[in-house]
Amino acid sequence: MSIHRSYFKKNNTIVFNSDVNTGRNPVVELFFGTIDNLVTPKGYSRFIFDLDLQPLIDKIQNGEIGTGCTDNMSHILNMTNTSSFDKDLLNDSWSNGRRRATSFDLVLYRIPKTSGTTGDIQSWDEGVGYDYYFGNSSSGNNSSMYKNQIESDKSFSQRPSNWFKNTTISNWSYGGIYDNTNTSLNTGIRYDNLHIVDTQHFEFGNEDIEFDMTDEINGILDGTITDVSGWGISFLPDLENITGLTENYSVGFFSRHTQTFYEPFLQTNYNNLIEDDRLTFYEKKLNKLYLYSFNNGNPQDFDENPIVDLYDTYEELIPGFTNLPTCKITSGVYEISISGLTADTTPCMVYDFWKNIKINGIEIDGVENEFVIKPLSELYQIGIDNNNPSLYGFDFYGIKQDEKILNTDVRKVNVVIKKAYTTNEVLQKVESYYRVYVKEGQTEVQVEDWTPINRTPDSHYFMFDTRDKIPNEYFIDIKVITDREVNTYKRELKFQIVNKK
Repeated sequence: MSIHRSYFKKNNTIVFNSDVNTGRNPVVELFFGTIDNLVTPKGYSRFIFDLDLQPLIDKIQNGEIGTGCTDNMSHILNMTNTSSFDKDLLNDSWSNGRRRATSFDLVLYRIPKTSGTTGDIQSWDEGVGYDYYFGNSSSGNNSSMYKNQIESDKSFSQRPSNWFKNTTISNWSYGGIYDNTNTSLNTGIRYDNLHIVDTQHFEFGNEDIEFDMTDEINGILDGTITDVSGWGISFLPDLENITGLTENYSVGFFSRHTQTFYEPFLQTNYNNLIEDDRLTFYEKKLNKLYLYSFNNGNPQDFDENPIVDLYDTYEELIPGFTNLPTCKITSGVYEISISGLTADTTPCMVYDFWKNIKINGIEIDGVENEFVIKPLSELYQIGIDNNNPSLYGFDFYGIKQDEKILNTDVRKVNVVIKKAYTTNEVLQKVESYYRVYVKEGQTEVQVEDWTPINRTPDSHYFMFDTRDKIPNEYFIDIKVITDREVNTYKRELKFQIVNKK
């Protein structure tokens, strides 16, 4: 599996019946209960955001992310809880006196482009506000002192978006986007008419957000979902509508304006793993073969997927293995899965002929490759001897140790896997993985979980895209599994991603 991260292009927290805008606040504060430490009927806030999906769409359209061999693409929204680092904060209060909420549900819902009831446009602007409150309000709302105070407080803004308005000249069809009491009949959107994308339960209140947006984003990518102006996150209406509380309960997450590494993102997981069995093709099991296409060193896609015929040692077509379909795993790489192939005697040579190769409407001559079918018995080690674990050493090409890399680069990182204490025994087939993370003090913050390393007949490698990574110092670990042992090789590679000015 590989990943792509999509980041927010705008976000804002709106407050019930308030003109305040907090679009540029580094923290998202969702609360319910009292307002301003007063016993009021009810109060709460909602978070709205929109995603920049264009880089993801570009990768799919140019074939960098291939969907031909699998449609198993998932999308998870990640937001880091501001209380997730210290368990001592549980059942505590924020600096503003608000209690940290526990045992609650948050819902992720779609903001439609137009209101289903009124037809009003629901597109919105982020705004320039920071503070939830302006300084001292004791002078009263009608005094000139109050007005001057607001105008001089650059951190406080009532410019849209806010609870009532989505832009300067337009309002939400219903204040706060939707009606959580389901009583609005002629205006706005009722809660029971919202499209709920996902719901997440928070037992302790310090959990991170991990909303599953797979169906939602895949629908946008394939064009079946078009009526989207962003998304919102709120408490369940049951919590928003609680009245008579004497305290205020809240939960906080980092927003897109955070100065930390914990900027929220949508993580797309997709499968473009290459497991080439050309050098390790065993009879009677599933094997995979690949065709690699380049144009002046750059991946070259075909107009259509090629078709494969298999020929035996005598160059005669093998019955049942003709016109085999292929799929595109990633740009310039085509995969075929072959199951059940055997021979009267093994090892024996087989030829795979790839045809129907067309580039820009021009048909190209077919390509013939070869592989050896090995007996299935060679795949297993059966006997009285115990298979001892091995130690490994690694060489990297594509990223240098301690290199500074611009965040516009895409690097192919070749991993040479050798037996430890040898100089030339390079291993062809090893169960190996890589992991990417950054360090915050003594904490390792995961960027990419353990991911299998691509295997081709002449190399092991993985692709590393800096364009969706936050500038920081990064580390890569390698993991190898042999004889039930899992050996992790820490910080095999260290480098920095820097901004391009």
